[in-house]
Amino acid sequence: MTDVTVKQFATVVGIPVDRLLEQFAEAGITVAGVEATITEKQKVDLLTHLRKSHGGRLAQNATEPRKITLKRKTHSEIRMVGASAGQVKTVSIEVRKKRTYVKRSLMGEETARSTEVEIRAETPVPVPQEIEEPRRDKAAEEEARRQAAEEEARRQPAESLVGSGSVDPATRAPADQTPTAAQRRDGTTDADLRAKRSPPPAATTTDAKATKKRPEAPGRGAGKARGPGKTESAGPRRDGASGDARPSRPGRGDAPDTSGRSDRRRSRKTKSAKPAASAALQRHGFAKPTAPMVRDVMLPETISVTDLAQKMSVKATEVIKTFLKMGLMVTINQVIDQDTAALAVEEMGHTYKLLKENALEEALAAESGGEALPRPPVVTIMGHVDHGKTSLLDHIRRTRVAAGEAGGITQHIGAYHVRTPKGVVTFLDTPGHAAFTAMRSRGAKATDVVVLVVAADDGVMPQTLEAIQHARAANVPIVVAVNKMDKTAADPERVKSELSVQGVISEEWGGDTLISYVSAKSGTGIDQLLDQILVQSEVLELRAPVDGPAKGVVIESRLDKGRGPVATILVQSGTLRKGDMILSGTEYGRVRAMLNEAGQGVSEAGPSIPVEIVGLSGTPKAGDEMIAVADERKAREIALFRQGKQREAQSTKQAVNLEDVFGQFEAGQTNVLNVVLKADVQGSAEAIVDALNRLSTDEVRVKIVASGVGGINESDVNLAKTSNATLIGFNVRADSVAKKLADEEGLKLRYYSVIYELIDDIKHAMVGMLKPEFKEQIIGLAEVRGVFRSPKFGVAAGCMVVDGVVRRSSPIRVLRDNVVVFEGALDSLRRFKDDVSEVRAGTECGMGVRNYNDIREGDHIEVYERVQVTRTL
Repeated sequence: MTDVTVKQFATVVGIPVDRLLEQFAEAGITVAGVEATITEKQKVDLLTHLRKSHGGRLAQNATEPRKITLKRKTHSEIRMVGASAGQVKTVSIEVRKKRTYVKRSLMGEETARSTEVEIRAETPVPVPQEIEEPRRDKAAEEEARRQAAEEEARRQPAESLVGSGSVDPATRAPADQTPTAAQRRDGTTDADLRAKRSPPPAATTTDAKATKKRPEAPGRGAGKARGPGKTESAGPRRDGASGDARPSRPGRGDAPDTSGRSDRRRSRKTKSAKPAASAALQRHGFAKPTAPMVRDVMLPETISVTDLAQKMSVKATEVIKTFLKMGLMVTINQVIDQDTAALAVEEMGHTYKLLKENALEEALAAESGGEALPRPPVVTIMGHVDHGKTSLLDHIRRTRVAAGEAGGITQHIGAYHVRTPKGVVTFLDTPGHAAFTAMRSRGAKATDVVVLVVAADDGVMPQTLEAIQHARAANVPIVVAVNKMDKTAADPERVKSELSVQGVISEEWGGDTLISYVSAKSGTGIDQLLDQILVQSEVLELRAPVDGPAKGVVIESRLDKGRGPVATILVQSGTLRKGDMILSGTEYGRVRAMLNEAGQGVSEAGPSIPVEIVGLSGTPKAGDEMIAVADERKAREIALFRQGKQREAQSTKQAVNLEDVFGQFEAGQTNVLNVVLKADVQGSAEAIVDALNRLSTDEVRVKIVASGVGGINESDVNLAKTSNATLIGFNVRADSVAKKLADEEGLKLRYYSVIYELIDDIKHAMVGMLKPEFKEQIIGLAEVRGVFRSPKFGVAAGCMVVDGVVRRSSPIRVLRDNVVVFEGALDSLRRFKDDVSEVRAGTECGMGVRNYNDIREGDHIEVYERVQVTRTL
């Protein structure tokens, strides 16, 4: 600090200038005036004078404090549950902390000073021999008396537990260290004799030296080893353990002594005499980390809050607090996404690594398939129901599939490959019914060309528009086939006009869509249609690798009673061979048999060829991808991983559904129609489930308890009975055991072959579950002409029925000036003096209104009835 003037110094110190000048004068420091400069030495002299005048001590360096003490108080509250249930108390807690900070230089001086004091205390001071010997003899005698008293007090409880017959030689004191009786009487020990012969050593600096001196000098070593308040030492304990130290009681020499007891007694005896070095070796090796632990957290695509807390080794409440700070309200079991979990991990100071759960699948899909070669086109026949799709395909294949279909409509997706003179073409026949939307969507995604069949006499219909949308979503070219051209009502121009409205413009009108006019019945235009399909496929330049692992898509799957799960697969690349290990969705297995659409066995299938395979572990979902893998281990690993993901998704969905159920219970919406569904193929089951779920309304809903493929068995009947569900079989039947059980339980089995009949029956059942709705209908109106007093009924009204009919059993309303003033019922209805049940228009009558006496002339009595209204979905 530079020199300052007196005025500036007074401003810094915060006292008046006159008072500062007086203090300088009292300290004997000469200052010229207010503007005079003062030096650092003058400031120190003034401070020394002020400390001396206030009674303070002088420091070597008055400008620096020696130590600083900080005190801190913190207040908090905790909530404690009382003895009685529901009682909570709030307790205030005050924590006081005191911490003193000292300079390191002063700490070094204090340490050096204390070390010097200890050295001085342990360094022996030479004492004249004539003074030392009487003092040593007196101290030894007192120590001997004290040890004898302790041994006598210890002998009483010790002899009741330990016999004196056998003593471990390792614990027995050596003979030259055992004090004799004369020495014990005189109070002289070997340590005293050795102390007379040689001067005591210097102060010990290690624990090992102290350990050696303890058994040799019981008198002095005991005080150092045990400390104040503990007078027992290790030396006398060893002396007491020797056989000649004290006589044993008669008859106890033969008492058995187990090794366990002797070990425990030996450990108790030598506990106080253990060296400090061994205690240091037994000290726990854990050291508190000086920095926070930073963990690498592996984050999957979804993770629960509990699992995230376990990965970071913290409590779940800490993670929830972190989310609250981030502005998110989460619960302990809530599943969060990967990005949200990453933000929480960063907020808590850890690092994360994002896991790609489909890494195995991507590695499997990345395997090379070899050189790409031309492949046949895959053509999907789409259109509205009953527009002739299957009949057109039958004429191409020279078969009669349409004649054997239930209800005359296609309800399954079919896959066929046809060898024509112009090349091989694979056809996918899709259903046209509205319920098979998902099936048509899969057909559009797995195809190269879409043939849109439109009836010339019917035009564009709803499923025609849907097929156009599916084709555009899959970015697939469309070839239009205008069917039923042999009918007299055929109008192809109308069809082209309606298609152009939807953006499908023919080449004749300047568009890019090929249109063929065909007749599936007579075969007209079929060859032209095939030519257009092949031309479109050549433009697309369809190619796929032939060698390498096979890849494809599941067109349909079903459960065959004799062969097990059967899947129809369209191979898209590679070659599928009999014996290959394949993986499809959550199912895997080895191809045990492979059949074409005609039921003939084949050994391999190349690109664009549909086949039926047997050997999977279960029925895969229609639309799942199929891939051939190298070994079974990899297939099982991926399948189990997919099953785990599916279970997590189902558990999350069930939790959400449970919340919906609770909400409906609170709102009073409890009408639920439970259904157990068994179908012949996976695609039909999926279409029925989707159609039934769309029937649900706010008042009644359909709940699919279970759905599957295959025949109805005993477990299906038990499930339907337990859940009070309707058991439906679509193109399947129940076995004998299931039929017998259903008859015993009174459960009706419902069989269907056509999907719209099934949907209509479920609609009727849901209508029957709706709450009845009533409508009020006015049936008569009477005018009050006079009011009379009756001793039996009180007030009676003389009325004229002006409209309809008045019935005694019907409810009424009393209107005054066209305003309802009372609602109730009639107590009596009389014509003259006779009781009647009804009175028609134009007739006078007398009425008694129940619990109402304020009837006046000019009022109108309105009679009505409640009529139930037929409800629909």
